[in-house]
Amino acid sequence: MQGIFDSHCHYDDERFAEDREQVIAQIQKNGVCNAINIGCDIESSKDSIKLAEKYPFFHATVGIHPHAAGEVEENYLITLEEMTRNDKVVAIGEIGLDYHYDLSPREVQQRVFEEQLILAKRLDMPVVIHSREATEDTMRLLQKYQPRGVVHCFTGSAQTAIEVVKLGMYIGFTGVVTFKNARKTLEVIDVTPIEHILLETDCPYMAPEPYRGKRCISDMIEKTAETVAKVKGIPTQELIDRARENTKQLFGIL
Repeated sequence: MQGIFDSHCHYDDERFAEDREQVIAQIQKNGVCNAINIGCDIESSKDSIKLAEKYPFFHATVGIHPHAAGEVEENYLITLEEMTRNDKVVAIGEIGLDYHYDLSPREVQQRVFEEQLILAKRLDMPVVIHSREATEDTMRLLQKYQPRGVVHCFTGSAQTAIEVVKLGMYIGFTGVVTFKNARKTLEVIDVTPIEHILLETDCPYMAPEPYRGKRCISDMIEKTAETVAKVKGIPTQELIDRARENTKQLFGIL
């Protein structure tokens, strides 16, 4: 497959510390033409920008993940806004709510999420949303602010996906779609218009079958694309091409 756009990856992760350059060279040879490295706190946002500046086919996002919400400094929004002035930064993210691990108090998660939604709205930038076991509060805030963006690694119901699409947002699909217990996610693919589908790895996490349990890298996205394309009844390359164009449109990448 060619023209793969990995819309959500974490090559700043320590699991790439020993061979990052080799892996990035490999994925380019294997059909990956673009990738967005996602910020999860101030440091990883800075690292994402460094990667995007080093590799022309990379872009970056900056944001505070819900896990890090309880650790933000008072001026964190100023810092994020300053980072968005870099031309390689295309979104605010990864932001949202995570009630599975609850690594930050829920009221703090909600406050930091809402503050970043307001920032993205003011800057007219899309958002990358993380939502785990927090559908009700996530949708409440998305409906309140109606941002442009994507709900990444979508694990909600088909009905929630329909509501996300009604807001004009996109759905990001990872290797989870290839897992044996992915019936609910396959239903989400079925109800999501192809115009609202993005492909992502969340690497080094979420490796698809048959690589499950191994370190994920961007060229593995082909397995995710095969599953999504099968549900949609179209060739895999056509799905990859459409998802790439969707990603470019959302993030304003020429």
